[in-house]
Order: sequence, then structure tokens, then C-alpha cells
Amino acid sequence: MRPTLDDRGAWPRAALHCLLAAGAVMFASMQIARAGTPERLSLDPGWLFLQGDVPLPSIKGQGASYMTTKAGEAPGPAGADYDDSTWRHVDLPHDWAVEGPFDPDQNRAQGYRPRGIGWYRRYLTLPVTDRGRNIELQLDGIATHSTVWVNGIVVNRNWSGYNGRNIDITPYLRYGKEVNTIAVRVDAEVMEGWWYEGAGMYRHTWLVKRDAVHIATDGIHANPVQKNGRWTLPVTVQVDSSAAAARDATLDVILVAPDGRAVARATAPVHVDALHSASARLDLAVRNPQPWTLDKPALYRVHAVLRDAKGEIDSAETHTGFRTFRFDADRGFFLNGQPTKLQGVAIHQDHAGVGVAVPDSIWEYRMRQLKSMGVNAIRFAHNAPAAEVMDLADRLGILVMDENRNFNTSPDYMQQLTWLVRRDRNRPSVVLWSIFNEEPLQGTEVGYEMARRMVAAIRELDPTRPVTAAMHGGLFSDKGAVQALDVAGINYQVWEYEHFHKTYPDKPVFSSEDTSAFMSRGAYKTDVAKHVVASYDDDAADWGQTQRGSWKHITDHPFMAGGFAWTGLDYRGEPTPHEWPSASSFFGIMDLCAFPKNAYWFRQALWIKDKPVVKLMPHWNWPGQEGRPVKVRVATNAPHVRLLLNGAVVGEQDVAPFDMATFDVPYAPGRLEVVASRNGKEVGRDAVETSGAPARVVLTPDRSALLGDGADAVPVTVSVVDAQGRPVADANLHVRFDTDGAGRIIGVGNGDPNSHEPDKASERSLYNGLAQVIVQGRRGAHGKLVLRARADGLQPAEVLLAVRDAGALAVVPEAQPIVRPGTWRSSPPQSERPDPNVALADNDMNSWAWGDPPLGMAPGAKRWRAFRVSFPLRADHNDGRAHVVLREIAGKAEVWLDGVKLGDKTSFAPGPLVLPVPHGPGWRTLTVLVEAEPGKPSGLLGDVLIERGTP
Repeated sequence: MRPTLDDRGAWPRAALHCLLAAGAVMFASMQIARAGTPERLSLDPGWLFLQGDVPLPSIKGQGASYMTTKAGEAPGPAGADYDDSTWRHVDLPHDWAVEGPFDPDQNRAQGYRPRGIGWYRRYLTLPVTDRGRNIELQLDGIATHSTVWVNGIVVNRNWSGYNGRNIDITPYLRYGKEVNTIAVRVDAEVMEGWWYEGAGMYRHTWLVKRDAVHIATDGIHANPVQKNGRWTLPVTVQVDSSAAAARDATLDVILVAPDGRAVARATAPVHVDALHSASARLDLAVRNPQPWTLDKPALYRVHAVLRDAKGEIDSAETHTGFRTFRFDADRGFFLNGQPTKLQGVAIHQDHAGVGVAVPDSIWEYRMRQLKSMGVNAIRFAHNAPAAEVMDLADRLGILVMDENRNFNTSPDYMQQLTWLVRRDRNRPSVVLWSIFNEEPLQGTEVGYEMARRMVAAIRELDPTRPVTAAMHGGLFSDKGAVQALDVAGINYQVWEYEHFHKTYPDKPVFSSEDTSAFMSRGAYKTDVAKHVVASYDDDAADWGQTQRGSWKHITDHPFMAGGFAWTGLDYRGEPTPHEWPSASSFFGIMDLCAFPKNAYWFRQALWIKDKPVVKLMPHWNWPGQEGRPVKVRVATNAPHVRLLLNGAVVGEQDVAPFDMATFDVPYAPGRLEVVASRNGKEVGRDAVETSGAPARVVLTPDRSALLGDGADAVPVTVSVVDAQGRPVADANLHVRFDTDGAGRIIGVGNGDPNSHEPDKASERSLYNGLAQVIVQGRRGAHGKLVLRARADGLQPAEVLLAVRDAGALAVVPEAQPIVRPGTWRSSPPQSERPDPNVALADNDMNSWAWGDPPLGMAPGAKRWRAFRVSFPLRADHNDGRAHVVLREIAGKAEVWLDGVKLGDKTSFAPGPLVLPVPHGPGWRTLTVLVEAEPGKPSGLLGDVLIERGTP
């Protein structure tokens, strides 16, 4: 029940104490439920965002210079009390660059999108029962340079957009009703790559709460080892302490098989000193583990529990897999003893509609598309991907070349490298650490010395995996990075394969990057003026090869372990072979929406051995071309094909393994069909058919349901068919979308590298028959999401997706900012009433004391004291309807604001005082004169707040 106000507008003291007592009981009950249980809570929702920087006034004067150097006194948007009332609300992940327009004056490499500076702020409260726990802020990726403040105290600076930060913010936090402020300044003017990198807090954020003695983040190292046919799992666990004294604990480690059975267990004691770390090593013997393979990627869970004399205090878990692998200088790569070519692609991390802020479920869609193409390895170029993406690689059975971004051995950059290795060293998918890509120093002594140090740092953390780098030169220098590497990676220079193998006969080698072939999805006539490249796999960069040619170079050399084609998907920026108005690459085997280009089918035919692949190209809509020859190509792994037009045979060929089959067919409308055979027996067929005019829009979701957690997203393919239901592959018409129910549209795309249509929109043009809409369930919602699509003159489409209740979400609740004037000055005790408007000299830091309430005065002969604070007042508190709330004043008091008296407290007895705050300037000065009752203590014994609305 809300207490009433007394005659002076103050909170009755008894009622206030009842509220505080009730809150203490509530928090205590929360602690009982949570004891010994670590929490990892999402901080993604509820941020405030400002695009652009905030210029700060020049610092002049002794007082301003003095204060801006103090902890907790960060100026401007970094400060805890900054007025962000007009900022935009956003949920993370967030990429502001993808929201911007295309601009030919912007950086070509970054996709002609403006980037700039941005600010983010987030408010949160912590229950008093969190006091004494360890609180960690985890920021998974911010593009590009960033600085982080907590409650006005700078806690982290970072120089990469690709590494995560785990920041111990325990010392800076406030509890109970006090509100904490996180502020992040993002500088996206700087760039690390020559591709689209986005801008902003584009990966997840977390708040982790644990016991003061706890298992460190990424503190479990568990990488299986096979020796003499037997498996062991050495487990090392790092335990950190933010406690005030040394403590003893017991560590239990349990290995859980994929079916949920506990198959091994070990226990070890741990002693950790205050504010120090300790490690425990345990060895688990594992009999006949289920192997992690590409087809059946069995994952085991390593569960660690930390206990003290009172019970469980922390737990953590990682996963691992049992597999062997090796690189052989003569025979390539072996997985679980079987020769396995790395059928790899390199990919960047942006997607249509969302930029680099790619939902986890869209990442899964992308990787499923790659896996279906025959991909068994991914090079995340040229940087660490998100942890959730690495989880997908482990779960889907895809090998990973895990790449470091910056070739640099200074402390800041070595920290990025060691963070990557600590995070990913348990993963069965990771088979290579890569320390750089195409560095000018790679063939120099400086490059060798830097590489040597980076390799040593990796081996100290993980001695089980080889280290490589992607090199496009310097392979044969007298001293260069290659001599420090375990495995050599060669970019593009296919003519050097044999030369390298002869020069370094004992060093394994693979193609770290190849191909760079061009295609425009669904286009079959090259038009240089329109920036269109035909999709027959005949076009590649001067330094590259076609999809078929690059793989032939690898398979012709048994010592080559495999390769990584550039690229698995198109990506924004680095538009090649064309510049403006092209804004993304043409390299992808799939486009920006992960729609397959014909390159996808060529790779399938080259890579997939256990089922027939037959794909006929092009489409068969060529009005006005009747009787003229049309180039027809078949991507297939079958040895023979026969081509039929309207039932009549028009060609037959034996299939060359890499060239495949090509025909010239005089065009006639109808049905073109290919029949593939082996030893005279049909193994598969494919057909294309002439369509009529578009008649109906079709919506095809990747799946029929999603979670209402504010994160899960589903890509929906948009296409059109004619009156007979045949796809219209060359349609480029405009489609409009709208939604109802428990979800929303978060992005649109069509895979056209020349398109300048906005990604954040409710409409999009088809590009050669296809477009994509990405929908997302609203946080806390359930029911149905209805997506509709309309195009002029066509029958509209509608699809219903089930939005399932996500249950209780582990999310840090959003808090509202509180104006709590801080950095008070307190005058010395005085015998007479002081002047409330007396000025302090700008350089006077010592005649009045410093501090924040509670500010008390002991009984004495001098009964008067002045308390003063200057503070910014938020616009949403400066509308004439706010109140200054002084929770408890002991003694009589006068309250003055900007030299004007607001009111009095006329009783000596301790109690609250609430007074209205008139509208005024943005910077205010509050002065409180307190007169003590003779022989009694006095002062500001409770919080002082500016609260909105009626008290």
C-alpha cells in the first residue's frame, strides 16, 4: 500500500522504514533461491542509443580540471547522471551502419555506408543480496574501438571489433534501489578490415553473477588426448577470487556423454588467496568415447562444480569432442585416421537486412546452407566469430580455421590472440589457429619474430593444434613467418604448390584462400555496364580461378590438405569486380541472403560423393530469342548426361569431372530437362520450364515456428509463380510487406550487389525471382506472427508462424534512470546560520569536505552546517513536476535551489522532506542548511533524489 504524505509533503518515517524492511525481506528471499547458483543474464534489451558524438566543452578552471580527473566523474555521456532522455531505444545486437544510406563519398571498402561515432547507455539495479558476489560484464563484440564506463568510471578500452571482453565490474557497483549506469562510446571511424565491418554493439552482452570465489570465464581447459589407443581428458580449471580473505574449496568435474550419462568424474581441492587465482588439474579416463565426426558430431559436456564447507558456490560447463586429426606433409589432412580434404569456404559475418548484427538463428540458417553444399570447413575471415557461431560449428560438424585479426605482438593485441585461444581451445571443430592474413611483413625477419612470439603464446595455452597463417607472398624468403608456422597456408598462388612442397618437404600445406570467382545470382548474360556477371562459372579475378578450376588444382596435388574458397557468401564492401554503384562483392557461392548461386551446385557436384547431384542451368525464359542458341551447363557428379527439350533429345555427353557438361541449345519455349546416368542407369534428373507472367506471390519460411524471446528470427523467402504455379525466375517486381501479431520485420534483402534499397524497410524488389524477409518474435510474446506480401496486380501471400512462449527469460530488467545528485560539499560546523549562497573559490578543494549522503555532523557547540551539490538535471525531470526527495534529515533544515529557497523542515526530529522542483536551467545547485538540536547528531542521513511526478 502506498503511504500517505504528511502535511509538509514528506514521507512518514515509519511508513518509509516499513517499505525498506519489506524490500530487505524480498531481496533476502531472492538470495535464498539463488544461493550457490551462478547467473548469466542477457543485457541485450533496453539500451539507449545516440548516433554521433557529443562534443564536450573545453575544460577551463581549476575546479573543472580537478573534478574531471576523479573516479566516477566522467564528463558528458560517459557520466552516470548524463541526460539521455531523448536518445533512441534499441535492443542488441545492433548495427547502425546498415541503417544508413549508401553514399558514393563513403569508403568503398566498407560498402559505401557511413559509420562514425555512436554512444550506448544502459541502466540496471542489483539486489542488496548481490553485494559480495563477483559481477562480470561481458561484451562479445563492438565495432570497432570502444570505451566502457560503469557509474562514470572508465573500466575498459578495446582496440578491436572482433574480440570479447570479460570485465570485472564488482568494485564499481551500487545495490538496492540505487541505479547503475553502463555507458559505451563506439568509434567506428577506425577500421580493421577492408570489408564491411558494421558499427556498434553488434554481438551479445551479458551480466554474470557468481560467488566471490568462482570458476573463471573460459577457465575450463578440457581437450581430449589419445595415447596408445586410450583416451584421457585432462581438465584444468582456473578459480578466481574477489573475496576479502583466502578460502578453500573442492572442485568436482563430471564428464557427461551425448546421451546424458555421467561417464567419468574426478575431485580436487583448491585454495585461493584473496584477489588471486588458483588452478586445479584433474585427469579423467574415458573408455570408448563416441567420436566427433563430420556426419555425427558427438559432443560431451564437461561440468565443473565448486563447493566449500557450506555447499555448492559455483558451477560452469563447457563442451568438447573426441576426435583425432593431423596434417601430413605428403598426404594432406586426416580426421579420425581417415584422409579428408578440407572442403572449405571463407566467410565474413554480415547478412542481408541486418548487417553484422546477425541473430544466432540466422547464423544457423547460413551454416546449414553451407553444410548442405558439401562444406566441411570454414575459415572465419579474417577474425574471431561470435561464440554462438563456434557452437554451431561444433554442433553441425564443421571444421574451423580460427583466425586472429591483428598481426601484432604488443600487449593489447596479444591479449586479443590469447582471448581467442582460451575461448575456443576446447572445441572439436577447431583444427587450425591462424595468426594473420596477407601481411606485408610476412616475408621479413620482423614478420618471423612476430610470428614466433604469437606461435609461442598459442602453444602455451594449447599445444595440441597447429598454427598457420594465410600468406600471399614471402613463402621462400630466407627468414619469414612461414618458418615459424606448423602448417603453411597459401592464398591463390596455385603455381607455387609444387615449388613449396619441394622447398619444404616436411611442412604440411593447404590453400588458405582460393577461387575469387564472380557471379550474379540468376543472371546468364554478362553486362559490364550494368555490373552483371553471368552465372556459368567462367569468370574469376586475375589472381583467382573458377570454382571448378581452383578445386582441380587442389585435388591434383595429394599433399594439399584442402582449401578455402573465397567466399561462401557474398558480403558488403570490397565490391569486386565493380565499384559504385555496386556495394557488395560478387565472390559468393551464395548471395547476401544465402540464396544459392550456380556456384553452389558446382561445389556440390565437386564435393558430394554419397548422392547424385544434377543441376541444370540457365532458367528457360528467353522471349524473343527463339531459334537462337542458349548456353546450357549441367553441374553434376554423374558420369553421363542426356538433354531433352520438350521430350526430344537435343544433346548427350560424357561428363568431364571438373569441366562438367556444356551444350548450345536453340531456344524454344517449353521444358528443358537433363537426365544423369551411371553405367546406363538413371541416377537423377533436373528440369527448367518456361513460365508465364507472374500471377501470385509466394512466402516460404525456413521453419514454421520461433520463440518469443526477442532474439529468435526466421528468414522467409519471397518469390512469385505464374498462373500454373511455375516459378518466374527472371521476375524483378516490387513487393510490400506487413505483419500482425507476436513478431516484427527486422530486415529485408534480395542478394543484388548493385541494389541501394534500404535493409530496414517493409518493402523490397525481387532480384531474379527472389527476395528475403527476416522476421523476429517479440520478447515475452506468444501466439501467431502473420506476414503478408503484396505486389501490384498479383495475388497476395500470407504465412502464419507460431510464436512459442519462451518462458522466463534470463534477462537483466531494464531500470529507469534516477537523478541522484552526487559529489556533495560540506562546510565546516558553524556557530551562526551560514549564507546559503556563499561562493566557494574555484580552486578551493579543501575548506569544505567532499562526500555523498549520508553526511552527518557530530554533536558540538557549532550547530550549523551547509551541504551543497551542483548537478545536471535531466530534461524529463526538469518539467516543473519533479520533486527533490531528502529521505532523512536530522535537524531543522532550509533547502535552496539555484539561490531560491524551496522550503523548510521545522522539526529537529529526523525525518524526510519532499519539495517541488521548478523548471529551470539544465545545471542546478542545491544547498541544504542544517541546524542541529543541541547535543544531537545532525545532517543528511538518507538519500537525496530528484523524482519525477507526484510524490
